[in-house]
Amino acid sequence: MKLCWLDVRSTAAGLREAVVEEAVHQRIDGIVAADPAQLEGLPPTVRKVLLPQGGDLPGDFGAADIVVVDTALHGSTAELSARHPGTEFGRFVEIVDAETLEAACEAARTERWSVLLFRDPTKIPLEIVIAAAARAEGNIVTIAGDVEEAEIIFGVLEHGSDGVMLAPRSVGDATALRTAAEDRPAPLELVELRVTGTSHVGMGERACVDTCTYFREDEGILVGSHSKGMILCVSETHPLPYMPTRPFRVNAGAIMSYTMSKNGRTNYLSELRAGSKVLAVDVKGQTRVATVGRVKIETRPLISVDAVAPDGRTVNLILQDDWHVRVLGPGGAVLNSTELKPGDTVLGYLPVEDRHVGYPIDEFCREQ
Repeated sequence: MKLCWLDVRSTAAGLREAVVEEAVHQRIDGIVAADPAQLEGLPPTVRKVLLPQGGDLPGDFGAADIVVVDTALHGSTAELSARHPGTEFGRFVEIVDAETLEAACEAARTERWSVLLFRDPTKIPLEIVIAAAARAEGNIVTIAGDVEEAEIIFGVLEHGSDGVMLAPRSVGDATALRTAAEDRPAPLELVELRVTGTSHVGMGERACVDTCTYFREDEGILVGSHSKGMILCVSETHPLPYMPTRPFRVNAGAIMSYTMSKNGRTNYLSELRAGSKVLAVDVKGQTRVATVGRVKIETRPLISVDAVAPDGRTVNLILQDDWHVRVLGPGGAVLNSTELKPGDTVLGYLPVEDRHVGYPIDEFCREQ
């Protein structure tokens, strides 16, 4: 899990109390303040970070667990640690040019805590710092302007910054930051489904979901005609005659089909657009969020696949009626949909909640 620090140095007093309460509830890792008094009373579950806004350091650090300093103003962290042996120190660096970028790289390589503010709107300087500190043991905490930027910072060079510091603008920002910090969605418990039959159902529109990522050979997306039963459709990572592989694509199913998105939500395939999120799932149930680049909807002949779970629940999936459209079986077996027959085993997922506009909800809903 990435680190989340909430910066309340400039937060109005009335809002500060509410956002700190939310931060504690959301298990935010650190509260950052300029005044030691603002750190008093915080529970031990929250790291208390003192980051003075210029000028001299206070004579008493109060309850602070970490004091982040500007070494040009306050001296080196080694010198400060020698004078204050019971306090942990970090270094703040504002990156505006090549010289300060090198200072940030040095801090990331040598300091226990590096708090970095990048003035360049691109993330190239952050990439350089992350690469420079690849084998370092310290933590890089990067300042973000908003939650959207925090999401980007968490993913830079695939590794991302170790943490993000965000000044909240309203209640809810702490929750959104914690959500953005989650490394990956929770795994899903896949089940083995026994095919009971297939049938050709005529023409209809099917959707190919083209994502902005490479799928692995044992990975795809979950698709189903009903929200409580889905089958794992494999990507086009496996060789096909007459055409190149397209490892970013899943020939997913008929347009009304459900697929899993992030945060436990479902979407119809027809709803997906460039920038939408879908859940990539492998045969072990491990998941990650993939960004959709486009969805290709075309009229094709369709085949309906029926299957049953060990507990008797039934699952249906309508796919393009073409042998190169495939699903996954146990152990990553790649199964051509047109060659499926009763008794074959495919992998699937059985959500327990009904759905309202894609969100899970406990209500009566019958799909048939």
